[in-house]
Order: sequence, then C-alpha cells, then structure tokens
Amino acid sequence: MDDGKSPGDIAALRAAIAACRLCRDRPAREGDFLPHEPRPVAVLSDTARILIAGQAPGLRVHESGLPFNDASGDRLRTWLDVTREDFYDPAKFAIVPMGFCFPGYDAHGSDLPPRRECAPLWRGRVIAAMPQIELVLAIGQYAQAWHLGKARASSMTETVRDWRRHLGRNEGPAVLPLPHPSWRNTAWLKRNPWFEDEVVPKLRNRVKTLTQ
Repeated sequence: MDDGKSPGDIAALRAAIAACRLCRDRPAREGDFLPHEPRPVAVLSDTARILIAGQAPGLRVHESGLPFNDASGDRLRTWLDVTREDFYDPAKFAIVPMGFCFPGYDAHGSDLPPRRECAPLWRGRVIAAMPQIELVLAIGQYAQAWHLGKARASSMTETVRDWRRHLGRNEGPAVLPLPHPSWRNTAWLKRNPWFEDEVVPKLRNRVKTLTQ
C-alpha cells in the first residue's frame, strides 16, 4: 500500500531535526537555555516496525551521537535479546527519544528531564512520518505519558504492570511500557521480579517477530 511517504520525506525530516536549535535559542521557559551546543540524536526509519521511545540522550550519547551507547543501552539490548549490529540497524529499529538533546544535569548530578521544547514541535511529525511502526517501546514516564495518554497509570510501576492491556490495544501501534534500563533502576528490578519473568520474554518474542 502506498502511504504517501518516501525515503525523501524521512531524509528531509532527519535533516530538519539535526539543524534544530530551539532549546538553545528560544527556550520554553524564559532564561532556561540549553547549557551547551545542541546535538539532536534520533534514528528515523521508513522500514523499521519497532520504535524505541526513550527519554533523552545522556552525556555519553551526546558525545558520540549514538543513541543508547552506554550501560543503559547494554541492558536494553539484553532485554531485547539483540546484538549491537541489529539494534543500530535502522531497517529494524527507529530510536526517537522524547527530547533529542542531552538536557544537562541537575544539582544532584542526575540527568534533567527532556527539554520542554522538543516533543511539541517534533513528535507528531516524526510519528506521522513512520506509519509502518507496529510496536512502540515506551521507556520511562515521559514516553509513557505521550504514547499512552490517559491510559497511563499514576505510577511508572503500575503502568508497566498493566503491560498486557497496552500491548493488546486495538488502535494504532501496540505500546509496551518499560522501565528505564538505567543501572539506577537495578533496585526497582529486584523489587519487581515479575518484569524480567513475565514482560521480558514477551518483549523478546515480539521483537524477534518484527525484526525477521
């Protein structure tokens, strides 16, 4: 079926995102400028059937320009049961965080939330440009808020616990909510063994089906 999209559409959108300097030049909150030169990181695809919707790049990703090029990425690839080569193959995975640029650190040395400017400007356009997506992996509360809307529970834990309902929804691509694979969440994983016992096997099966 011809959906009206073409590789040229994706290429043009990718170039526009790479050139974006909105958070540096016109921040959503007065004076809240991005503290460094923007380096948008996103992998768009007109063939991938899986969209990895993360939070925002960390410092290592900002420096390399490669999404999930850190310990979080190692854990995520373990959950997916895929190699780095497959993970970074745009024919298999689109990787589009809620914020494209590293937002910097807070006073405690933790990553700040995704920039407020990014999703309102870009996310709808990116999703519309990839109608072939069949599964969205919504990683963390910000991606879950956008992709699940009112269907999201009051906590990330309860949203992930309700994964069967989200994965089986009838409208649009299926959404599988996941905790962030950061090593900061190791304690969460220990408290919630059902995630690796129940969700990860289903995730691996779905990924295998959609990337063959």
